[in-house]
Amino acid sequence: MSTVTLVLLIIAIILVIAVIVLYFLGKKAEKKKAEQDEQIAAAAQTVTMLIIDKKRMRLKDAGLPAAVVEQTPKMMRRAKMPIVKAKVGPKVMTFISDAAIFDRIPVKKEVKAVVSGLYITGVKGLRGSNEPVETKKKGLWARAKAMAEEKTKEKEKEKK
Repeated sequence: MSTVTLVLLIIAIILVIAVIVLYFLGKKAEKKKAEQDEQIAAAAQTVTMLIIDKKRMRLKDAGLPAAVVEQTPKMMRRAKMPIVKAKVGPKVMTFISDAAIFDRIPVKKEVKAVVSGLYITGVKGLRGSNEPVETKKKGLWARAKAMAEEKTKEKEKEKK
């Protein structure tokens, strides 16, 4: 066997082993996530709250209790998480939102939220609909495309 074939064979074996290990780690993480979701659903409450502000920020900058920050894994402390400041009754509290519903949370509106501890898992509008607010800026390509479409529409109107 030539050295090139031998090296490629070794790399292929390493890749196959890595894929198998990742498969089993993924299965284990999936089971753990299912258990956590069951626990969150068991402790869920529906609460009326006025959303004051929402941002993606680090846990240590969010103003969460020290016990919460200490319990989180070290990698998650540095990651930016969806944080929501809301007024629940007379108290202003800081919550961690589920990433899937973070964009649907309206700011400066009263909502009914499904809360499990300090974690928001669902949101329904209390007064009116709960329309998602587009806060994402358009990229350069999207803005150029939109401007080009507007110009073509104007030209079509002039021709008619």
